[in-house]
Formats: sequence, C-alpha cells, structure tokens
Amino acid sequence: MGNARSASAVPATVRVTAIASLTPLEELEADPFLVDSRGQHAMCARWAAEHGYVVTRELLVRGLRPDHRTLWADVEAGLVDLFVAPSHRVLERALASVDEFTAECARRGVRIETVGSAEPSYDAQMKARVHRRLSMPTAGYDGR
Repeated sequence: MGNARSASAVPATVRVTAIASLTPLEELEADPFLVDSRGQHAMCARWAAEHGYVVTRELLVRGLRPDHRTLWADVEAGLVDLFVAPSHRVLERALASVDEFTAECARRGVRIETVGSAEPSYDAQMKARVHRRLSMPTAGYDGR
C-alpha cells in the first residue's frame, strides 16, 4: 500500500483562456501589436507555459460584453480556471468594460491576469508579415 497517493497530492493543471483583441488591419501602421492577434496569443501561451499552465482556449474579440456567453461557456463547463491577456490595453480593446469583466471574474471565482511583458517593437518586415497573414488567409498563406 506504499504507492497509494491522495488526489490532492497530484497538482491540477491550471487551464487558461487567452484573450486577444480583434483590431482591423487598417490600424496596423498605428498600432501593430493590437492588430497582431497571433503575437498576442503567443505572448499569452509563453506566459502560461512559464507558470506551468496550459492554454485551452484562445479568444479573438473586440468590444465583447462582459456577460457574453463566449467568455463564460468554458468556465461554466469547468474547463477554464483563468483568463489571461497580454496587457490591460488589449483587454480595453477586447472587452466593452474591463471593470465589469473583472467584477464578474471575482464573482465567479475565476482569476484574470495580464502578462505584463513589454510589447514587441514592430519593424517594417514584421508589419509586412502581419499584413500578409491577415490580408491573405484564404490564399493559402500560412503566416510564416
């Protein structure tokens, strides 16, 4: 009986929903990070991995109401423990009200975090890659 372990001895994996902002391609020159949803999700995935968490869902939204079903379906199903976004700035673009969303997270007992890392600096080549990826998604371009 020496190999028996209690269920509490095995740490549970924290499941994360990564939130990115859906920002029109027209804003690429002025604010490339907000347009680069893939970069935002990658930042969240790195943060989750550094903490030993796993991203189970990626949301790409703009001005979403804090009570929208899209945000809460996985939480209600017991599939999400935490929301993460690259920054407060991204949350402000993604959600209609960050304060109301934060309050709803508290009410439901779900954590909300921001990565807090510096946003990358975009040179002309990086902007061109983002532009190609977003302007030609059905032309077979895979974003590389």
